[in-house]
Amino acid sequence: MDFLIATHNLKKRDELQRILSPLGVHVLTADEAGVDLSDVEETGTTFLENALLKARAGCKEGAMPCIADDSGLCVDALDGAPGVYSARFAGEHGNDEKNNEKLLGLLRDVPDEKRTARFVSAVACVFPDGRECTVEGVCEGVVGRSARGAGGFGYDPLFYVGGRSFAELTAAQKDAISHRGNALRKLAAALPAYLDANERK
Repeated sequence: MDFLIATHNLKKRDELQRILSPLGVHVLTADEAGVDLSDVEETGTTFLENALLKARAGCKEGAMPCIADDSGLCVDALDGAPGVYSARFAGEHGNDEKNNEKLLGLLRDVPDEKRTARFVSAVACVFPDGRECTVEGVCEGVVGRSARGAGGFGYDPLFYVGGRSFAELTAAQKDAISHRGNALRKLAAALPAYLDANERK
């Protein structure tokens, strides 16, 4: 069964596909589905609110089930920032380099033991008949003092778990522990109740 994903981020698409493919779910970007997806203004105050905004809009515009996630980094020393503003923390949406530079600058004088943080992912799936499924996943870690690794995206080079950054992990290693991996496994467990036998063929 085809599902639209409300993002143009191919790395997010790949993560969803790896975890949902055992259910017979095929994840498509808007370009792949031939859908003109509008940029939804993320006015929510929580990750879940923003995920639902994007999934509802994508489902309506694509006339097919739509999955959207909203995720970000919450740093304890910054009172939970950047949070829902993670992608535009430095003012320009999606500029990973500037976002990481700003984060390191703000944490320059924060000691190692107080650099705790967590990645949070909220995933919403909305069906054309109005049904909605929502899940959340979390991964605890720390913000390192320098970027390491060539993989991943966003804050991955700065987010360390067990002494390694997300950007140093293979896709399978990251899927096993990441916030999005945790959320998507919950989604994979919940989706069969929303899919009848015909839809899964």
